Amino acid sequence: MLRSRIARAALLAAAALSTASAQNAAGYHVTKKIPIGGEGGWDYALVDAAARRLYVSHATKAVVIDLATDAIIGEVTPANGIHGITLAPEFNRGFTSNGRDTTVTIFDLKTLKTIGSVKVTGGNPDAIWYDDVSKRVFTFNGSGKNATAIDAAKGTVVATIPLGEKPEFAQNDGKGSMFVNLESDTGQIVVIDTKAAKETKRYWLPGCEGPSGLAIDRKNNRLFSVCGNKVMAVSNPATGKVVAMVPICAGPDAASFDAETRTVFASCGGGVMTVVKQESADQYTPLGDAATQRSARTMAYDAKTHRGYLPAAEFGPAPTPAQPGGRAGRPPMVPGSFAILIVGR
Repeated sequence: MLRSRIARAALLAAAALSTASAQNAAGYHVTKKIPIGGEGGWDYALVDAAARRLYVSHATKAVVIDLATDAIIGEVTPANGIHGITLAPEFNRGFTSNGRDTTVTIFDLKTLKTIGSVKVTGGNPDAIWYDDVSKRVFTFNGSGKNATAIDAAKGTVVATIPLGEKPEFAQNDGKGSMFVNLESDTGQIVVIDTKAAKETKRYWLPGCEGPSGLAIDRKNNRLFSVCGNKVMAVSNPATGKVVAMVPICAGPDAASFDAETRTVFASCGGGVMTVVKQESADQYTPLGDAATQRSARTMAYDAKTHRGYLPAAEFGPAPTPAQPGGRAGRPPMVPGSFAILIVGR
């Protein structure tokens, strides 16, 4: 049975992970920290490999960093409650998803100045992704449990796609299909035809609870979903089947794939990043956990330099409960501690 083979493979991989962790995850470690400062939370980051820029969401703006100098070169505002950033270079436009006011900010890639704003059709637009086949931007709306398709050139809404469950991250294959993680108890993948703006397929990820981050291997047509129960589900969207389950760190929120080195990464809020070697399309070997920093849960990856960029901040102790035996408050962020960790070999 496939399920029993996957289970046995997961146990063997877990043993390999325990051994490999002592080997410092094939040499990956934090090589530098870029200070950002300022107040407020963050979510996604994005590498523009061609322009050598890094975009980082931060409270009400996107911070833009020059990857040649690791220096801040500008900001995109307003972006109230920003989650993600995506780019349409052919139109010289960038887009941010803004959860607090249910909008997308459109900005000029050269000047970083705001061009306009679009009201999306579902609450709390979270992940955002550009598809160069349909020339559309897609937002994945958390409380709306749907997706909004936006014409990138015109800046207008063209369709709403119901999803039924809370969407998380997305990837596209460059051929007109978009893949979306659904954060259900048993994880799901929805396949969207980007030109038709409709769901064409849906399949489940047995053994994967609440998938968040998603990466893609376009050559082998494999998806990597990082799951809340400390596993990464590798699936084949053509067949709708899980082909491997790989143990990873606790509290994952992002995944990346390096096609050149055939390496998969999962970043986790507990302060580590799991490194996994792709042996073949359906076989994976965990190489261990690279130490990062607590709160470094999201990640952008630069395949050109083979470096990961992880936003993180320092936090103080949790406030004492108001009532004896009550629940402690959320730990406060240390002022000015927001930064980007660069992880490489």
